[in-house]
Amino acid sequence: MSSTASAAPWRGRRVVLVGVVLVALNLRIAVASVSPILAVVRTDVALSAGEAGVLGTIPVVSFALFGSLAPLLARRFGLEPTLVAAMALSAVGEVVRSATSTAGGFLGWSVIALAGMGMGNVLLPPLVKRYFPDRIGAMTAIYTVTMAVSTAMPALLAVPVAGRLGWRVALASWAVVGVVAMIPWTVVIVRSATARAALAGVLRRAPRDTPALASRHRAAGRVWRSPLAWGLAVTFGMNSLNSYVMFAWLPQILTDAGVGTSASGRWLALLASLGLPASLVVPLIATRVKNAIWVVGFFVACFAVGYAGLLIAPTGPLALWMVLIGLGPGTFPLLLTLINLRTRTSAGAVSLSGFTQGVGYTIAGAGPVLVGVLYDASGSWVSSYVLLFVSLAVLLGAGVVACRPGMLEDSWGARGSAGGSLPLSGDPR
Repeated sequence: MSSTASAAPWRGRRVVLVGVVLVALNLRIAVASVSPILAVVRTDVALSAGEAGVLGTIPVVSFALFGSLAPLLARRFGLEPTLVAAMALSAVGEVVRSATSTAGGFLGWSVIALAGMGMGNVLLPPLVKRYFPDRIGAMTAIYTVTMAVSTAMPALLAVPVAGRLGWRVALASWAVVGVVAMIPWTVVIVRSATARAALAGVLRRAPRDTPALASRHRAAGRVWRSPLAWGLAVTFGMNSLNSYVMFAWLPQILTDAGVGTSASGRWLALLASLGLPASLVVPLIATRVKNAIWVVGFFVACFAVGYAGLLIAPTGPLALWMVLIGLGPGTFPLLLTLINLRTRTSAGAVSLSGFTQGVGYTIAGAGPVLVGVLYDASGSWVSSYVLLFVSLAVLLGAGVVACRPGMLEDSWGARGSAGGSLPLSGDPR
């Protein structure tokens, strides 16, 4: 690589970098902005307890459903226009739901807001692949950390803003992030020819052995035929299942063990914050090793030891159990990185991203429900822990397949190839 390229690795891509960060900042806001002020919302909109429970399941269902639709839209209209539409959809949903006065309207417009974010989840990895094939680890670290920030910000700001300006303003104001996120991507679309030329220049300066460097091979196959795709999807699903179960049920688990309600809330906040170190480090590790199964094994071990500690000695070294369980979801940034490292093209990346997250979130959504059913049926958490340990075994087995070196396009039953790639900004090529 030339000294100029080494000194300015982001040259020609700064607008895209800003766009990636803003989209990532918007991907969890519609979920995280409601729960801190849900009690106030329920009073004004008359959400029943059952409807509030439905509100808790909407994110995972929307991420699964609309994430699965994102690849179809991206192939038809291009990655960038589809992403702009997704951000617009999220902004409209957030604004309109904050103005509604009925429970049905609030739930329905929450689906719209989360539909845009579900599509954004899927579209972000292939966009990183398209514009930063030589910086996949760094870019994945940047946007996964930003996603963690987008989860934490509403929890910190929602209550004070609602207290000063009302809950409707508190919810609607987050739509600004989605609107601002549209701006750099609109610039990219308008300047698509210039962007393609700048990207080509950057990639010409990249080392020839750069992993996952963009290919001109057309991705033409059926993703569900690929063992790699199923390995990633099941690993993603089982990892997310454990995360969702902990966020849904950990306060109750700790309360039943004799931990106070306020302390349980603090431990849950600790769990959320521990995703940041993994988001920073894991993507960089993934780009430097051929097979990252030992990374999956480490995080599975964290989950397993933490669960065993809570089951056997729930009031023992509780801080240790919480730290281990908090580190457990670190497989998430690894999987987002592998989506790009295991594909040759941005078209392959969007197919793999949609399949992995669509199937994965569908699996994950069943976790909190099953744990609740088992707890109600048995009156204890033992059967729920058995379910979680089984899910960890499945996670590790699927991780072996997901981490095995190979490319999606070599394993998904391709029906032919030709020059070209996924259209940029709706370009029909």
